[in-house]
Amino acid sequence: MKPNLLIVEDDSVLGPLIRDFFEREGWDVVIAEDGEMALEMFEKHTFQLILLDIMLPKQDGFTVCKKIREVSDIPIFIITARVLEEDELHGYALGADDYITKPFSLPVLYAKATTMIKRLHGNKSLNRIKRGNLEIDMGINSVTIGGIPCHLPKLQYQILLYFLENPNRVLTREQILIRFWGYDFEGNERVVDTHIKKLRKAIDGSGCKITTVHKSGYRMEVSST
Repeated sequence: MKPNLLIVEDDSVLGPLIRDFFEREGWDVVIAEDGEMALEMFEKHTFQLILLDIMLPKQDGFTVCKKIREVSDIPIFIITARVLEEDELHGYALGADDYITKPFSLPVLYAKATTMIKRLHGNKSLNRIKRGNLEIDMGINSVTIGGIPCHLPKLQYQILLYFLENPNRVLTREQILIRFWGYDFEGNERVVDTHIKKLRKAIDGSGCKITTVHKSGYRMEVSST
């Protein structure tokens, strides 16, 4: 499985330059040209890394970083021409994982990105996700809990994978509905609740718990034990 990268950059030369470099290395890359577009893409898709400029139209990078960090621990690299120490400290205070000043070396940026990915996922490929005692092997679409196979229908497997890729992030019923049933689905949102109920039962005791967030949606919580 290829790692997914979100580049948030309004420079029409630099953004595609970074994209082309990472794509040559086998990554899937999308570009957002302003802060609002970045937040929309973050809501709709799953990424392994975000490269985030500060000086952006509509919402600046600091604001985007703050909003994403409120719901996700996805790695964020701030990339900017601003070299003031106070800006760098502010970025780290908001939860950025690295602060890279322009101009920079693309090979060095890529090395930092791959190091971060390996640190989070180990030297295994991104084909495996482990949370608590629950592990998914995306290469063969298998789920195990404490090493014991857990057989799930295809749709429940896909929903579980979505939650595991976004631990501690609130996923709304609408997000889940659109992702798995599509924009044209004419049924009721409660179909999501039905599948969540079955999924909760299936992964009981795994150290992973799908909790209800009042008037918002659902969140995957992972036990530290």
